[in-house]
Amino acid sequence: MRTLRVFLALLFLLALAGCVSVAKVETGEHAVGERMSVTLDSAWNKISAPGQGPEESWTMEGMWVDKLLFYSGIKNDQLMHAEPRAVGSATPPKSYRFRSGMQPDEIVSMFEGMLTRDGSRFTLVKLEPAAFGGLKGFHFEYTLVRKLDNVQLSGLGYGAVSKGELFAIVYMAPRLEFYPRYSPRVEQLCRTALIRDGPAVAKR
Repeated sequence: MRTLRVFLALLFLLALAGCVSVAKVETGEHAVGERMSVTLDSAWNKISAPGQGPEESWTMEGMWVDKLLFYSGIKNDQLMHAEPRAVGSATPPKSYRFRSGMQPDEIVSMFEGMLTRDGSRFTLVKLEPAAFGGLKGFHFEYTLVRKLDNVQLSGLGYGAVSKGELFAIVYMAPRLEFYPRYSPRVEQLCRTALIRDGPAVAKR
């Protein structure tokens, strides 16, 4: 709990310093990227930070508590995370790129690699076909033990490939309190996702 408070305080201080911006995402339909939209029945907080990857990051309680990650229109060979940086002479973590020919199990393995670049431990619980965004896609569930503080997280994700581009929503939160509280909202949000052939027109 002490570690959690420290990181929440750090996030707050960074936001005040202008390094991190927080914007309220109100209920209703919202565009995420150019071709995907979702409809919200509750408000979220959108987090933006310098140097972040291609994902759009939302949270209910703060990014160190729960994360809702959107990957919208990720193109072939595009890096799935922020550019790796070596510290001193240290070797940067392995990079992960989306390939348009990937199958669902390969995409989930890519997410596993991304989520464990810091040494956290990932376990896949379920992977199955599922409709997503009006397309034939996939759904997966997983657990993650965060290396820094050994917090046990539960997570879920939905994804689909359209015109060679990846669209996905991935959520994670501590398994004993916050995941049971918010995962039903995330499931409902994922069911509203719509992937269009052209640019989405919903507000952002």
